[in-house]
Amino acid sequence: MRILGIETSCDETSAAVAESDGRSFEVRSNVVSSQIKIHAKYGGVVPEVAARKHVEAILPVVEKALGPGGAEKIDAVAVASGPGLITSLLVGNEVAKILSWFWKKPLARINHIEAHIYANWFLNKKINFPALCLVVSGGHTELILMRGHGKHEVIGETRDDAAGECFDKTAKILGLGYPGGPAIAAVAARFKIEDLRFKIELPRPMIDTKDFDFSFSGLKTAVLYAARDLSNKYKMEEIVPAMAYEVQEAIVDVLIYKTIKAAKKYNVKTVMLAGGVSANERLRERFSGVMEKELPGVDWNVPPFEYCTDNAAMVAAAGYFHAIKKDFTPWQKLKVDPNWEL
Repeated sequence: MRILGIETSCDETSAAVAESDGRSFEVRSNVVSSQIKIHAKYGGVVPEVAARKHVEAILPVVEKALGPGGAEKIDAVAVASGPGLITSLLVGNEVAKILSWFWKKPLARINHIEAHIYANWFLNKKINFPALCLVVSGGHTELILMRGHGKHEVIGETRDDAAGECFDKTAKILGLGYPGGPAIAAVAARFKIEDLRFKIELPRPMIDTKDFDFSFSGLKTAVLYAARDLSNKYKMEEIVPAMAYEVQEAIVDVLIYKTIKAAKKYNVKTVMLAGGVSANERLRERFSGVMEKELPGVDWNVPPFEYCTDNAAMVAAAGYFHAIKKDFTPWQKLKVDPNWEL
């Protein structure tokens, strides 16, 4: 079965064709038109600008993903309908409606968070349930328990800022630019702790609470005050690498601790990562080590780098599991929901 996926939840315009025989997945195409350079000068995504760029890019992106005669081989269309920026979501969903009507192909309405989870299926490894997925990105930080396909339970989430948002805001404080996650990771990777002439200790918010929720707003405030105080004694070129390293360690500490704690409580068979922040190499490295020590025998999955950030291949993968259950939405009833909870 071949699925055309469409993704316009935020600032990436993407279309992809993924195919599955029920045993494995193959990505036939995955075209992404990024707006990062456009929004970088604003320090974040501007919704009105993002929507206009989606309008300009969506048809060429879909056409490229399909390839010559590709439409004839499509069995269904899947589109991310939320959560996300409403003006961005509308662009992709209107195109999906038109294609579903014109081609007379069934249409699957996909939750953007669910799509991120299904990026793990591109590893073509058997995923045993119950499974726990940490979805961590610029807009979301959630722990989701899966007891089967379509059986999701959010057991933990951020009460304020997402981890990716914290990366972006602390990077802005430190003058490292946008997007913040890769910028902080790059600086932190060059930092040598033995060269540090002063001590930095940032908080690990909510790490000791009994629940599985997160909070990162206080961490960015701590960075703001620490950088201000240290700048009175030291040069910024000394402060920034040390601060970037500590910010990354603080975020990773909390994410790993809460995930391992939840995995043990629910006795899961598989732990997965998903979302843009799952591309962070430090997070992957430390997670892998902790999994071997704390959860021996539990499967550990993290998607390939190209499927961590927003892309349409993951939408197509989620669409496949809707399609085999014939869980379709008539194009006339397709609606976007910017606050759609999984």
